[in-house]
Amino acid sequence: MLAVSIPATSAGPIVERGRISFHLPDTGDGVAGVRLFTDRGFPAARDRFARDGDGWALTIDAPALARFEYAFELEFEGGGSALVTDDANPRRAPGAFGEKSVVELPGYAPPEWLDAPRAGGRTDGLTVASSTMGADVEVAVWRPEDVPDGEPLDLLVAHDGPELDALARLTGYAAAQIAAGRLPRHRVALLAPGERDQWYSASALYARTLATQVMPAIGEAVAVRRAVGMGVSLGALAMLHAHHRYPQLFSGLFLQSGSFFVPRFDAQEAGFVRYRRIVRNVRAMLRERAGLAVPVVLTCGALEENDHNNRLMARALAARGWPASLHEGRDLHNFTAWRDAFDPHLTALLREVWAP
Repeated sequence: MLAVSIPATSAGPIVERGRISFHLPDTGDGVAGVRLFTDRGFPAARDRFARDGDGWALTIDAPALARFEYAFELEFEGGGSALVTDDANPRRAPGAFGEKSVVELPGYAPPEWLDAPRAGGRTDGLTVASSTMGADVEVAVWRPEDVPDGEPLDLLVAHDGPELDALARLTGYAAAQIAAGRLPRHRVALLAPGERDQWYSASALYARTLATQVMPAIGEAVAVRRAVGMGVSLGALAMLHAHHRYPQLFSGLFLQSGSFFVPRFDAQEAGFVRYRRIVRNVRAMLRERAGLAVPVVLTCGALEENDHNNRLMARALAARGWPASLHEGRDLHNFTAWRDAFDPHLTALLREVWAP
């Protein structure tokens, strides 16, 4: 789909009495239809707009969400389609595939740490050559600016690290928590995803690379005390899978919207290139009791497609004696949702694992 812009009007979405109304002006460029484009799990996804005088209109029931991201999907008379943001709505959210427009429903508030004072920091790059995968893993290590490499500090290791930093402000969160005294001084290792669909899909080669090459390389570059692993979506799956195979790897895990696919809930994902490998390894992680029990915090949107498999994984971990908890939010599968869950859930996990 193409990303194009549309003429602005004075009225964005109208939210009142449990209903939300959208309006799109006529663009005059052969538009045959308009649909609402949202994250998967949204109750009214791809609802069709109706002709309304000089444009297109849609009214839906307000979903059980605190906020949601959307675009307009234009369908053209000659075929094809394009995604456009709502130029009448000034609220925007960044994403891996571009900006979306945003509706914030009554009661939503962004995290307070976004505007809080921050500790100064700096970021250094590290390239880990992996003979196992025949590829390099790029790592950026953030630390408080006055910390020397040899000072032992706890470490937060993030899959999709550059994206989490740019789109969810992960190191900004760390700097704000340190400045407020809510977390001890620590470092953050931002791991670039590389061939994401291959590396993060329960790959034994990637797990071995992370455990035997990437983490030791970080430990040689800076002094590490206790490491906590985190990831979103496939990145969460890859973190749990790596710890499952290498139980000494992490002292805690923070897993957001994990792609723990099982056929009962996730048949719609069967076309994914590594679906069968994920299912096979998720089944193993659900039934096997081997491994070192560490605190695990999972977060997921209550309306997300992944929520069912996250509930299943949280129950399975707790049943084998792991300190595991799932926190369900009122958002969907996006970086702002993951950002909004850092505090209090990631904060509480890090305070527990990194306690003196």
